Amino acid sequence: MTSRKPAILVVEDETKVAQFLKKGLETQAFSVTVAADGREGKRLLGSEHYDLAILDVNLPFINGIELTNYIRRKDTYVPVLMLTALDTTADKLTGFEAGVDDYLAKPFDFLELLARVRVLLRRSCPPDETERLLTLADLELDCHEKVARRAGRTIVLTAREYTLLHYLMRNQGRVVSRVDIAEQVWDISFETGTNVIDVYINYLRNKIDKDSPTKLIHTVIGMGYVLREK
Repeated sequence: MTSRKPAILVVEDETKVAQFLKKGLETQAFSVTVAADGREGKRLLGSEHYDLAILDVNLPFINGIELTNYIRRKDTYVPVLMLTALDTTADKLTGFEAGVDDYLAKPFDFLELLARVRVLLRRSCPPDETERLLTLADLELDCHEKVARRAGRTIVLTAREYTLLHYLMRNQGRVVSRVDIAEQVWDISFETGTNVIDVYINYLRNKIDKDSPTKLIHTVIGMGYVLREK
């Protein structure tokens, strides 16, 4: 029995770029659908299942950030790779806050894009049966449902928040640096001055620790973060 090809949606209004991506990804055994504007992309996302979305930021009718918001409301776990000419830290932070999983600046190298696509698809695959449930104190992370619970209360996580919490729980009791998190959760080199990681740690704190007397996410000054009971 042949396995299903991973389905990728490319939303890109530059025809040459869109066709380049479609042709290149199809040679790597992906099934690729192309939409030329955000409105068509939203229609396809509402009617079909995709394993990954590759979006341009500047799109006619509905831009890439708005499309990402739509994807996150519809399906938290579909990875989003954003292609953009806007490559400042502030631009990236805006995208990450909307739920973008990775950024690639234009012009880009196809082999780098392919590597990032494979990482995102691998990360979104179901975990091993042996890693069904990760626990610490009254916090548990269900790796199949991709949902957290604290004292029995369900906590809804975005894809990036889930990946970050999963990494912290797999390394509970060990201090992980911002460099570790950047490489293992974002697959990027840590940029001095960026506060993306701190922003996401705060997102998790607000969801995991805010309503509990026992705090589990701790800052170790000058070193990084650790998930543990004090």
